[in-house]
Amino acid sequence: MSDTQLWRGALAPASIVALLSSVIMSFVNGRSGLYGGVLASLTVIIFFSVHILVARVSRNLDPLATMALAMFSYFAKVILMGAFLLLVTRYSDKSTIDRGSFAICAILITMAWLFGEIRSFLKLRVQLPLPKKEEDAQ
Repeated sequence: MSDTQLWRGALAPASIVALLSSVIMSFVNGRSGLYGGVLASLTVIIFFSVHILVARVSRNLDPLATMALAMFSYFAKVILMGAFLLLVTRYSDKSTIDRGSFAICAILITMAWLFGEIRSFLKLRVQLPLPKKEEDAQ
């Protein structure tokens, strides 16, 4: 339940910023700016959605397995993101996808996503169990 709330809370501002930044980049750089903005939107939203999906999957795992899954997810995302960006830069022309528009949109959408996720987390008011004191354990 909380993962869904985090995802929705992060997706809303990220989607608004994605739409606005893509439209602005299309006015500034034309069609290539629009393509750069849309590609950045898809990339950032998928990247961060995978993070929340991994958190949902690892919810009931022991801490060591959760850490292993989180590290695997992180390295897999970094490698796949690097491969994706390499393919985009090698196999698309700069006149098709504007690199500056992609970068600016990706940074703005990332900031909006993180802002939304933090804001949603603070609204959840998650109750964390406190460790028992030695006096209480006896």
